[in-house]
Amino acid sequence: MTTTILIAGIIVIIALLVVLILRKPTANDAGLNAGLSALREDNVKLRERLSERLTALAQTSADIKNISGDIANFKNILMGSKQARGTFGERQLEDLVSDVMPPESYAFQCVMENGVRPDCVIRLPYPPGDMIIDSKFPLEWYSRMTDAGGDAERDMARKQFELSVRKHIDDIAEKYIIKGVTADSAMMFIASESIFETLHREFGPLVNYAARKKVFLVSPATLWATLNTIRSVLSDIKIKRVASQIKKELDLLLADLARLDARAAAVSNHFRQTTEDLDQLKTSIGKITPRAEKLRELEFGE
Repeated sequence: MTTTILIAGIIVIIALLVVLILRKPTANDAGLNAGLSALREDNVKLRERLSERLTALAQTSADIKNISGDIANFKNILMGSKQARGTFGERQLEDLVSDVMPPESYAFQCVMENGVRPDCVIRLPYPPGDMIIDSKFPLEWYSRMTDAGGDAERDMARKQFELSVRKHIDDIAEKYIIKGVTADSAMMFIASESIFETLHREFGPLVNYAARKKVFLVSPATLWATLNTIRSVLSDIKIKRVASQIKKELDLLLADLARLDARAAAVSNHFRQTTEDLDQLKTSIGKITPRAEKLRELEFGE
């Protein structure tokens, strides 16, 4: 009896399950299915966005790595070998000058009268004369000063850096400032804005010493501004020179016109005098002709 009831109960449960499976979906079931579908779509979109973000982060990481490498290379250039620094400074100086100044107003690596070969010469009429720009700034001791491990090492590197810069200022003043040939001042180009700022912030007496020696420190930004000022001055000089030439030619033209007027007046006088002479000649002929007629009418005896 008990077994029969148990079997009957199992059959009822199976029948109910079959009915649940085969029955038509209700409104609640449809809403549940729609919600699940929307959830699946949101999940797919979320995975896509996460994939895009991960790809962007990977690219950003690669870019940061490249930038870090560029910064390391730049530091190696500035703080590395003297030849590499010199080449970098000269190239940066050439790019700045050629971008701002007209081609006829500058020259690179030309030999001067005293045999020296400056990095750049800005051609200016005398006075003031050619302006020399040197790009070989000494950086050995600056690198040691920034990389020093202790105060004693830093102080020693700081003193040596100041001495090396002072010596370079003296060399520029001696080689590139020639009385009667060049301007009475020269420029020392520093390829790094941070080093330029450090000099003015921490080495004020050294900057003043350079000014007394007529050697002016310039960075890429200040050199750009200085070159633009020089270009404006050269333009004014050219305009004044052209205006002076025009005035000179105009004065010569007016003088030529005055001479032409005088010569035209002389020719006019000659024509007037010739006309008067012809009139007088006609008058004389007019007087002679009647007399000749009277002579012809006279009868002369045999």
